[in-house]
Amino acid sequence: MLKQKIQDFCSSIGLDTVGFIPCRTFHELEVFYTNRQKQNLQNEFEEQNIEKRINPNFYMEKGKTIISIAFPYYDEEDEKIQSNGFSIYTKRLDYHRVVKKYLDQVCEYIETLGGEAISLVDSNSLPERYIAYLAGIGFIGRNNMVITKKYGSYVFLGEIITDLEIECQDQRCFEELATYKECGDCDHCIHECPTKSINKKRINPNICLSYMTQKKDLSDKEIQLLKGNVFGCDFCQLQCPYNEKTEKISLEEFKMLEHMNDEVAIYAGMDNKYFKEKIAPTSCGWRGKNVIRRNALIHMSREGHDIEAFRGDSPYINEYIDRLNKLKK
Repeated sequence: MLKQKIQDFCSSIGLDTVGFIPCRTFHELEVFYTNRQKQNLQNEFEEQNIEKRINPNFYMEKGKTIISIAFPYYDEEDEKIQSNGFSIYTKRLDYHRVVKKYLDQVCEYIETLGGEAISLVDSNSLPERYIAYLAGIGFIGRNNMVITKKYGSYVFLGEIITDLEIECQDQRCFEELATYKECGDCDHCIHECPTKSINKKRINPNICLSYMTQKKDLSDKEIQLLKGNVFGCDFCQLQCPYNEKTEKISLEEFKMLEHMNDEVAIYAGMDNKYFKEKIAPTSCGWRGKNVIRRNALIHMSREGHDIEAFRGDSPYINEYIDRLNKLKK
């Protein structure tokens, strides 16, 4: 049986949370995405073309099945470290590269079964959380994160589209999403969200703290909302009851990098050499040196430190130092 063979192979390389759904157009999401655009809830990183978001055959015309796989990244070592403003997921090697390596192994195995396959890791516009939800990888909580039974929300997601027709069906439906039945009456994430991006009516990604840390330009209000975060945000994850009960084990490639727990001042003053050697290989490296430096300076200013010593030859950084000094007054 094709499904069992692929599951067994995935298990042999350390992947035990795997799901399958038919490769189809997600027509049920068309109105949802259209309304998000009308309500200005779509941010700059999202694909504007809705067809690319709902039709997986845009990426593989002959696709018959989508395989969704979860990759755990949180282990017991993470619980011993105090936050320095970096989200837990950023403190390891770039998941795009690690997940791609695993997915490509699965694709090569699928080829031995007579099929073709392509791997997708956050480099496409498909609704990967929804796909994972349909495939039974986990449920989508009030915080809009996929929460798995074994690893909670501390997983990265990857997909494979193959032309093999594997027996499977959607395990859930779109209408169930809004019920949050697994969350029940729990609203910890709503209370913990510092910007109220998570609320009872809808998720507003444009005021998500994680999103703000990735923006190239920040308003004064956004600077004040940053809450000391340098990159990403874990407020909702840290308070989710499901994350208390899950296994604390990561893939070997996702072991925490010790230098990602350095003092914030190191990131505020880092040069090109430090960035290329230490930060570029991580999941936040794609955003470039100066955005991370800026966020670290905001963190330091918030803590009452003098940031004048970090002024240099970058007009971008100098502008934010000026703004931060004005906001202090």
